[in-house]
Amino acid sequence: MSRKALIAFPLSAFALALAACGGGSSNSTPPAAVVPPAATVSAQDALATTTPIKHVVVIYGENQSFDHYFGTYPNALNPAGEPAFTAAAGTPAVNGLTPALLNANPNSTNASNLAIPLTAAQLEPFRIDRAQANTGSQNHSYTPEQLAEDNGAMDAFPANTGQPFSGGTGVFATKGIVMGYFDGNTDTALWNYAQHFAMSDNAYTGTYGPSTPGAIEVISGQNNGIILSNNSTGAVTQGGSPSPSTNAIPDGQGGFTLIGDLDPTGDACTVFHDTTANTITGQFSPANQNIGDLLNAKNITWGGFMGGFNLSTVNANSTTGCGRSTYSPVLNLAEVDYTQHHAWFQYYPTTANLTHARPTSTALIGATDPLDSTATPVHHQYDTDDFFAAVTAGNFPSVAFLKAPAVQDAHPGNSDPLDEQAFVTKVVNFLEQQPDWKNTAVIVAYDDSDGWYDHQFAAPTSSSFDATSVTDTGHTGADQLTAPGSCTSAGAVQPVGVGGAVVNGRCGPGTRTPFIVISPWANANFVSHTLITQASVTRFIEDNWLGGQRIGKGSFDATAGSINNMFNFAGSGNLPPLFLDNSLGTVLSAAPTTVTN
Repeated sequence: MSRKALIAFPLSAFALALAACGGGSSNSTPPAAVVPPAATVSAQDALATTTPIKHVVVIYGENQSFDHYFGTYPNALNPAGEPAFTAAAGTPAVNGLTPALLNANPNSTNASNLAIPLTAAQLEPFRIDRAQANTGSQNHSYTPEQLAEDNGAMDAFPANTGQPFSGGTGVFATKGIVMGYFDGNTDTALWNYAQHFAMSDNAYTGTYGPSTPGAIEVISGQNNGIILSNNSTGAVTQGGSPSPSTNAIPDGQGGFTLIGDLDPTGDACTVFHDTTANTITGQFSPANQNIGDLLNAKNITWGGFMGGFNLSTVNANSTTGCGRSTYSPVLNLAEVDYTQHHAWFQYYPTTANLTHARPTSTALIGATDPLDSTATPVHHQYDTDDFFAAVTAGNFPSVAFLKAPAVQDAHPGNSDPLDEQAFVTKVVNFLEQQPDWKNTAVIVAYDDSDGWYDHQFAAPTSSSFDATSVTDTGHTGADQLTAPGSCTSAGAVQPVGVGGAVVNGRCGPGTRTPFIVISPWANANFVSHTLITQASVTRFIEDNWLGGQRIGKGSFDATAGSINNMFNFAGSGNLPPLFLDNSLGTVLSAAPTTVTN
């Protein structure tokens, strides 16, 4: 009789069977109690952690400012025919768009904006309707963002970061589009998550600039130490002036600091896509480290999961390899799934998987895998499909960074809020139905603001004084926040680079972005006003699993604010799950069908 059958055997029948076997005599030894098998504890759950969180999943979106997504939170217009949002009683206010900012915005009187030319009315913040979710991208480079913030006046966005939408009409066809914002009728899912869990209205990028520095900041807090390569000739440049690329500037110590979008050197898709002569790519020096290196040293499972990373997958539209693409009816076009300059860990020799080699097995996803058939290490880099497969199989990595396929990553121009919420709700709905949801935290954060208007300035605590680099906007000097060649404030300190000496190109905090924590341990309907940056994610991981170990070598993890007040670790961790509709972002009455891939 199997153990399962024995446990289910009725007690009276068990006694009769025992007697028939001679076990019922008065002088026999009583049978031992039947004990159910102990519940299996996963290796991840068995790890000692500072908090009850055993799994962190970072959904890292693209290019949104806080005001662009949450400026009027929790008040939505709620026009007929659109998903409605009505805030619960007692919902806290955020540092958003006040009536004065909506009706007498400083951008409407700035001479540089009026010279575009735009009228004052075209320079006020305006609501973008759900039907207008496809907006195109704004200028979000390191220097234009500083110029837009104008030493804290926050009044020069159209002139510096505004980019007319080629398919737009009216203000959409002008630089005034940069003043637009969505509300809870479009960002419905994110507003609902903020309502039921915790959000921050004081989260910033580590430095000014676009996606690649933002991707690097969230895993390392250090954008200095980039080594440049010519994808055409193979020539390598470790430092010098002038820089061969406007995406990296001389750091003042003989090296380079990354301030723009560079593809990772040697990535199979960099080679595939970057066929133009003299294309400059980048990889960080061997001295640079990221959170993956620290987790590897402690044998803690983790992974970077990128949409489109599996080059053998064939999509429904028959695309595959580096050209895999997904169609969006919102955009009315197909976008290539994998964006190599968003691929955090591909920039480090210790964590890169440049050939996109596949894991040996689902059981090894998140672990350090043996060499593949070409003797290439499989370094914790996977497809988003692999995340769903691993968790479904009971192998839930302790730390997971997720980047949606490009059409769902929120980046204006190749994505939009409606496609973004389809991915975010897919992940969260799936995780909320897993046995480990009880000890999981999902963080929704962003790599940069896209240059969208945001009214809140964070005075720099880290200075930079690049006065010689010629930027992509024609300015001499990458730093322009306070004066030509200067990005600083009272009390700011020039930070050190990976080599230990002070460097340029790390001015920050930069721009304000959304930040949400979804977890049964989150503070419900809570807004944190604690100043945090992208490196705060790294800091939480270090504090939770690594006893507060820091990356060092100038990483911002040592000074980043804590996200702990977004959690209620003194509570019971029983905040109920919130299931949302994938397309509408509205609350469902029951759990949807579990996603398996």
